[in-house]
Amino acid sequence: MTSLPLVDLRVQYQDIASDVNAAIARVLDRSDFILGQEVSAFEREFAEYCGVQHAIGCANGTDALELACRALDIGLGDEVIVPAMTFVATALGPYLAGAKPVLVDVRPRSALIDPARVEAAITPRTRAIIPVHLYGQCCDMDAIGVIARQHGLRIIEDAAQAHGAAIGEHRAGALGDIAAFSFYPGKNLGAYGDGGCVVTNDADIAQKVRMLRNWGSRKKYHHDVMGKNSRLDTLQAAILRIKLRRLEGWNAARRRHATCYDEALASIRGVTLTRYNDGCVYHLYVIRVEHRDRAVAALNAEGIEAGIHYPFALHELGATKHLDYRLGDFPISEAWARHCLSLPIYPELPSDAPTRVADVLSKALR
Repeated sequence: MTSLPLVDLRVQYQDIASDVNAAIARVLDRSDFILGQEVSAFEREFAEYCGVQHAIGCANGTDALELACRALDIGLGDEVIVPAMTFVATALGPYLAGAKPVLVDVRPRSALIDPARVEAAITPRTRAIIPVHLYGQCCDMDAIGVIARQHGLRIIEDAAQAHGAAIGEHRAGALGDIAAFSFYPGKNLGAYGDGGCVVTNDADIAQKVRMLRNWGSRKKYHHDVMGKNSRLDTLQAAILRIKLRRLEGWNAARRRHATCYDEALASIRGVTLTRYNDGCVYHLYVIRVEHRDRAVAALNAEGIEAGIHYPFALHELGATKHLDYRLGDFPISEAWARHCLSLPIYPELPSDAPTRVADVLSKALR
């Protein structure tokens, strides 16, 4: 029985090993380990890829969200609207900037933030909306944009799972005022360690982020604001440059695998397919199942790894108790947390994997 991991980073490395090793060797030879040549080169290339003017590398995706909030002068006394169904970092970013995360529920078929609930949650203290492009699919940015303009709010895209995702001709990162990316290893564009990036078309905002990520300094020992140490490592930037050149091909492969999954799973009783939109890059392929524990046990017994993204809605976490939400406040997010199941997907996924997974689920849920 051949094992099938949720994601396989080893097989990807084997394909690009010579290029990655050469890139690392160049950095070691130059020894410019902090904000070196590879960082500025990657920032230029990633900005061009996203279709924006500025990209600023930082230490991780959570810092990217915090830096985005701080660059927009969001802080103590402010509120930022975030979806209840997302990773904790979405709420942690504004919290670390001093703001209060305000949770709203998501749409039932996609788990994306519901614009109608966003509008209902706006108060005089609301400063921004953070739509999360969950699983690699962009939110309804037209509707969110209308709401933001009507109420004078900023849009901070959480694009941590959406490298290359698009609405029409516009990619994630170019759909709001500012966007935060993560380069965690398992992402569509992943480093070999932590990494993140903030992108924007606003030169003033970009300059603020550059200062904030580097101890609030424009020039060494001249610290104009209280920033932090959050810089993208030069070695990671060199690796990301190699991977960025392959990202479109990898995303295309993910889309092909997702189509095969859709076909294989469509008729299985007890499985509900996620309504993915056009332009999705399938960072995760997520379904909902009626008997998740049974499904996971059956998959694992056949050597197939499955994941849960995410087993708790934000308001169910101990970290958010201070927000005073209760069980039942966000029923759609809670339902997703109880039933969502992530299936193996990565560019090099074996062609027979969707059929193999479907056969196991069909028997387990019969």
